[in-house]
Amino acid sequence: MNKEIFKIIRKESAYIGILFLALLAIFKIAYYKEGFMILSRSAASLFWLFAVPGYSIMLYWREKLDFTERILIGIGVSAAVIGIFSYYLGLMGLDIKYHGILMPLVLLLIGLGINLRKK
Repeated sequence: MNKEIFKIIRKESAYIGILFLALLAIFKIAYYKEGFMILSRSAASLFWLFAVPGYSIMLYWREKLDFTERILIGIGVSAAVIGIFSYYLGLMGLDIKYHGILMPLVLLLIGLGINLRKK
């Protein structure tokens, strides 16, 4: 079962790469005066913050939902979960500079853990 999940992730990582390149192209069109490295860093940060954790969370429903549906719903779910948990982590005293690294990583690990335990 675990090898099947990693085969699916490997296959769909090409689609995720294409989505990243499309986002980068959109950023380059919208902000044509900015440098390429600044735009790629901004696109990568948005992708890391919303798309990657959303994909890993929604991987659980891979039999019921298509890749496009999972990535779109996952971006919304990831934005909601990161926003809510970031608020409460801030109330508990965790500095905001760690939220952009910690929250997507936690959601990524939770999503992969749920998928590895799925029968």
